[in-house]
Amino acid sequence: MALHWLLALALVGIFAVGLYMTSLPFSPARLKLYNWHKWAGVTILALSALRLLWRITHRAPALPAAVQAAMPRWQQIAHHGTHHLLYLLFFAVPLIGWAYSSAAGFPIVFLGLVPLPDFVPVDPDLAKLIKPWHEISAYALAALVVLHVAAALKHHFIDRDGLLARMLPGRG
Repeated sequence: MALHWLLALALVGIFAVGLYMTSLPFSPARLKLYNWHKWAGVTILALSALRLLWRITHRAPALPAAVQAAMPRWQQIAHHGTHHLLYLLFFAVPLIGWAYSSAAGFPIVFLGLVPLPDFVPVDPDLAKLIKPWHEISAYALAALVVLHVAAALKHHFIDRDGLLARMLPGRG
């Protein structure tokens, strides 16, 4: 549960920073935000790996029988599909960003201390091809997060089935 909320906060934060930094004119502040964005991306990648490892070794709790019985089949498919796509994008977005940064010739030095290897060779033409995919995948992830939150709120306020309460800190 802690990994869920930590990753959720990190994703909202990095998306907001990403939107803000791209609107800034070239400046030291913009460069600093780009570095922070990269550091957050590497952190999200590590958290995603940790979360996936946890999920592989600890099966997700099943939906309560009453909730599952009340959900139409298409919602059950959407529930599982959304979770699988979220996991895919947890990895794809930062890896595509890393590839773009490498291709553009902007190395990632995590926290200003640890230089990470280039993911792909420096190639400005490749960077131009990769850049929109980082943006597209980030927007796709944001859209899935919004869908995930909307579904949780639907369960809480419309269905009143207690599903959301299972994910609140201090509950379980």
